Amino acid sequence: MSVNLPTHFVQQYSSNIQLLLAAQGGKFTSKVMMGSHVGKQASPVDQFGAVEMQLVTSRFAPKQRTDAPTDRRWVFPSDYDLNQMVDSFDKLKMITDVNSTYVVNAVKAANRQMDRIIINAFTSTAKTGENGGTSTIFTAGNEVDVAVGGANSKLNVAKLKAVREQMESQFVDFETEEVYCGLTAADNASLLNEIQIISSDFNGGDAVLKDGRVVSFLGFTFCQSQLIEQLLAGTNEVTLPVWCKSGMYIGLWEDVQNDVHPRHDIQGDPWEITTTMSAGATRLEENKVYAIESYRA
Repeated sequence: MSVNLPTHFVQQYSSNIQLLLAAQGGKFTSKVMMGSHVGKQASPVDQFGAVEMQLVTSRFAPKQRTDAPTDRRWVFPSDYDLNQMVDSFDKLKMITDVNSTYVVNAVKAANRQMDRIIINAFTSTAKTGENGGTSTIFTAGNEVDVAVGGANSKLNVAKLKAVREQMESQFVDFETEEVYCGLTAADNASLLNEIQIISSDFNGGDAVLKDGRVVSFLGFTFCQSQLIEQLLAGTNEVTLPVWCKSGMYIGLWEDVQNDVHPRHDIQGDPWEITTTMSAGATRLEENKVYAIESYRA
């Protein structure tokens, strides 16, 4: 009995973690492209630039070759773990419950870390080239200034209009792309002061608000997370990411793994609950990722 019970606990714990991860998910993981990889780095996409038709100006002229511009985008993994200690078999039994504190803590930690990886990748330097040796910085022209729509202003309708205009000028098709905008509590509150948001006269009856939160407007689906406030804060401003799903990517070298094992090196042989993951994220295409600067005092 003492041999079989721990085995059951291990399996049950792992399945509970996977169940909650699938049910809850991170805020951002479903809103970007995703794939699995091995090795020290991976190239999720080979890029080919646009080519144009050439005017034929004479008869029987030599053919002119057109070479499409090419590039390669790379993603690099980082490794993470979480270790929780359980000091008795009675407490160990608690983790077989899908609602246990141990399971919920592990799931929340994994989800937050996935979101951190993606959020940091929105405006950080991406690696391109044959072997990832070229650094590609975030395009400054894809940023909406903090003063648009009013000096010292948070997110507003004018900024949303401005970023949509920028995106459409770079051929982002709002009819075929899934387009998202990051949102913080402060910026959600700011949008609730906009008459175009709160009045159905301006939105044609579309579902702009749900339970006091702005969910969609002007073709953007909003993704609210306070991690944006923490990770993308500058001097008196916070950067709100705006992106197409097809323009961002997270690669998994190891999806969330779980293990329950005794620690014989510690007095009392307590049980250790270990959760690990390995992942990295990057922009896939520069003109599918934008930013809005929101003022903070």
